[in-house]
Amino acid sequence: MKVALFIPCYIDQFYPHVGQATLELLEKLNCNVSYPMNQTCCGQPMANSGYERDTEGTTRQFIETFKDFDYIVAPSGSCVLHVKEHQPCLKEGGKEQAEVQAKTYELSEFITDILKVDTIQGSFPHKIGFHSSCHGQRGLRLSSSSELNEAPFNKAKALFAGIKGLEWVELARKDECCGFGGTFAVSEEALSVQMGKDRLSDHLEHQVEIICGGDVSCLMHLQGIAQRNNNQVKFMHLAEILNQAIS
Repeated sequence: MKVALFIPCYIDQFYPHVGQATLELLEKLNCNVSYPMNQTCCGQPMANSGYERDTEGTTRQFIETFKDFDYIVAPSGSCVLHVKEHQPCLKEGGKEQAEVQAKTYELSEFITDILKVDTIQGSFPHKIGFHSSCHGQRGLRLSSSSELNEAPFNKAKALFAGIKGLEWVELARKDECCGFGGTFAVSEEALSVQMGKDRLSDHLEHQVEIICGGDVSCLMHLQGIAQRNNNQVKFMHLAEILNQAIS
């Protein structure tokens, strides 16, 4: 299969090592991965600010860039959800746009649902707390939500289950929002920070060594609060942990 790596702006600009870990991980799982050099922002920041209609240009660019690949994979639930559900419907897009949206996947979703990998075998002897971002959890359904009457599941946890030494900590409020929310963190700064402090305290009270997640935007928000309060907890994207575990 021809897999295209879609790297969102946050990762490209601030966390390029997460993109590198994603590439290495997919190649270790025997994927033929390409990185299209003409990819741009998917348009999510504008859409989150109420300007979805102004993302037609980025939508056309995304479709043209990725249409010839079998799958498009990104280490970001929020950007994938935007592509799949929040892009404006192009008049000339039609079937081609729908096909691109259908074959765009978040990393853990792609590994479990498409590659059919039940768990990753390897070693990572650390105590982690996992942050389930809202877009990934409630939008892409990467894990169960406590407000729904459903059997618990978490695709990232399933992938971590076979890793020796990795201790997955069950948090008190495991699916609570961190308060980032893209432009929400700018327009509602005080509320965003307090939500982040509450989310961070749950991890710290459980004495986790590493806070892990599938969206670097959420991790960046929590990491910023942690650093300002001199908390020594570390932060890693799930791609980094999976890649290190099987290296």
